[in-house]
Amino acid sequence: MERGIRNAFFAAAVLAAGITPALAGWREEASPADINRLVTLDTVRMQAVQAAVDYDGKGDFGAIKRVMEPAGRAVPARALLGDWRCRQIKLGGISPYIVYPTWFHCRVRAVRGGLFFEKLNGSQRTNGFLYPENGAWVYLGASSAGHEPWHRYSGRQASVGARVTPDDQIGLLTGIGANHLKIEIPAVQESLLDVIELKR
Repeated sequence: MERGIRNAFFAAAVLAAGITPALAGWREEASPADINRLVTLDTVRMQAVQAAVDYDGKGDFGAIKRVMEPAGRAVPARALLGDWRCRQIKLGGISPYIVYPTWFHCRVRAVRGGLFFEKLNGSQRTNGFLYPENGAWVYLGASSAGHEPWHRYSGRQASVGARVTPDDQIGLLTGIGANHLKIEIPAVQESLLDVIELKR
């Protein structure tokens, strides 16, 4: 893709940064390090997208544009419930970008009066609660390799001496179109930003 097109996309992505969460509610569950990861999401997003723009990666670059360019939209709880197709995009870090071509099964269901997100299959599974925040949803969850039991978000109970538990995830879920969502997760391993794209 020509550099001019990529630069135009990068400018649009910066302008689309949009929703920044206020720190309330979910912060009692989140570790200080994870709160900071979410506070710096706009900066991480810009760095991650710039890496994808500047260097060649793996997979469909156009998918990055379709997912990262739209400004985040508010999504009501009722629109989240049910089954979704989902795939992962990694931006920055070890590789400038990786867009995985395979779609997996994700689900949002009601649990204990809240919403619970699950990526149910694939080599990496994720799950955790969604907390409403100014029209967006803060995700507090954990990743598990396919052969492992499900991990849960450890938050303030991280292992002794550990500032960050590598499996823990914090992210922001927003709408990017009709039946089209993204969860942006500032990463602590491999990439700068992990993005889960959801469609149905």
